[in-house]
Amino acid sequence: MADLLGEQPREITISKTFPTKPKLKPKAKTPSKSPESKYWSSFKSHQISNLISSIPSIDFSPISPHQFAATNSASLTLFSSQTLSPTSTISFSDVVTSCSFRCDGSLIAASDLSGLIRVFDVKTRTPLRRLKSHARPVRFVKYPLLDKLHLVSGGDDSVVKYWDVAGESVVSDLYGHRDYARCGDCSPINGEIFVTGSYDHTVKLWDVRVDSKESVIEVNHGKPVEDVIFLPSGGMVATAGGNSLKIWDLIGGGKMVYSMESHNKTVTSICVGKVGKESGEEALQYRILSVALDGYMKVFDYAKMKVTHSMRFPAPLMSIGFSPDCMTRVIGSSNGIIFAGRRKGKEDVGESKSGNFWALGSAEEPQRRALRPTYFRYFHRSQGEKPNEGDHLIMRPKKVKLSEHDKLLKKFRHKEALVSVLSGKNPENVVAVMEEMVARRKLLKCVVNLDEEELGLLLGFLHKHSTMPRHSGLLMGLTKKVLEMRADDIRASDALKSHIRNLKRSVEEEIRIQHSLQEIQGIISPLLRIAGRR
Repeated sequence: MADLLGEQPREITISKTFPTKPKLKPKAKTPSKSPESKYWSSFKSHQISNLISSIPSIDFSPISPHQFAATNSASLTLFSSQTLSPTSTISFSDVVTSCSFRCDGSLIAASDLSGLIRVFDVKTRTPLRRLKSHARPVRFVKYPLLDKLHLVSGGDDSVVKYWDVAGESVVSDLYGHRDYARCGDCSPINGEIFVTGSYDHTVKLWDVRVDSKESVIEVNHGKPVEDVIFLPSGGMVATAGGNSLKIWDLIGGGKMVYSMESHNKTVTSICVGKVGKESGEEALQYRILSVALDGYMKVFDYAKMKVTHSMRFPAPLMSIGFSPDCMTRVIGSSNGIIFAGRRKGKEDVGESKSGNFWALGSAEEPQRRALRPTYFRYFHRSQGEKPNEGDHLIMRPKKVKLSEHDKLLKKFRHKEALVSVLSGKNPENVVAVMEEMVARRKLLKCVVNLDEEELGLLLGFLHKHSTMPRHSGLLMGLTKKVLEMRADDIRASDALKSHIRNLKRSVEEEIRIQHSLQEIQGIISPLLRIAGRR
């Protein structure tokens, strides 16, 4: 009809089209992070590596700005939780084993291997008291959360001591452990109740008001106890020893609630952390943080009884601390490196944007006058103006940008589209075009019509990418068809023969790799079955 009217035939095009994309796109192997994993990963890591030896103890000040103390070798170092830099150092005559801030943050107590406990003023580093009664090294010292006048300590002499700090005297000697007393913690609801753990596998609850000076409750962890903490409610404790972390119900008479064995080596330290804000409903989401000699830090949700996050560090871990404001996490390692992490809060953002501006006081931004239809500026708003709540938005559709091969496919020029995409360097686009042409049943027809140079481009692409797992399903079948349909042309050309030889070598190499993987799988499978029975 067009010829009768004297008009030129027009090319057939599709009015609406979309860029070709590969259909068989591989899925990501790593699962998406949960909100809690994102929270713990938001702590920006920072290494403090100028310490001498292992860090057996870390403690945070309960008073803002929550500086923290770390024991290493014969010194006690105080750090700023904002800058993570050391602020002062206190030297000892022997290796420092433990430290603890008083509830008001003004004093800090530290113990060493000589059996001495010293109390210092945090600001001036002045030594105020010397507590000497242990016959052997002191392994832990703890200030009660609700008491400023007493201390609890324990050591290798298996004795737990309750001190009167002001009088430098022992109020009570508590006997009951048959091995080293390694750890302890004080109740968050009563300053006269505390719990201790020992290498005799037992954890004992003490009340200094009891005249008999015997433990009130005793539980058996089953392994030498490395650390013990009270949970925030005060009615439960968590113990760490061996590769297990256990939770005990003290109100229920010392009944074990749960046992977690997710670490591969000895759990060395545990602490309580919070997920969320400093106040509000999210602050009630407590977690137990544990570190071990396997280099892992694990976060345990003891409400749901499951591990919610895990993080690997390049050294055995000895101690862990978490700031009361939920902004800083500090981990001490066996090689003298502190792995500190800090979340960026609103104050940090403000300081980074304004430098020293906040030191001069805050200034209010000038308020702009509200826009009204009677104002001239109302009719000259730019596209960047934010719409008001009652405005009706009309979205302008974005123009789709098509690449060269998409334009050719739109005009049904299949061979030219295939040659065009083969000349590029993106294998994903080539596979996408081939899949589109398979859907249109035009791929084999294009292969037949390729000249020698274009066929060389196709064989070169098949040589490079046909053995890739994500594309092999389509490309290996295409390779077989190309060899069947263009066998005579390949025999007549030395260049095409060279492509075929390269293709053969890559296929043989892939077959050899697959055989090796099958042999390895045959070796590993019985081992996995045996490990699963244990």
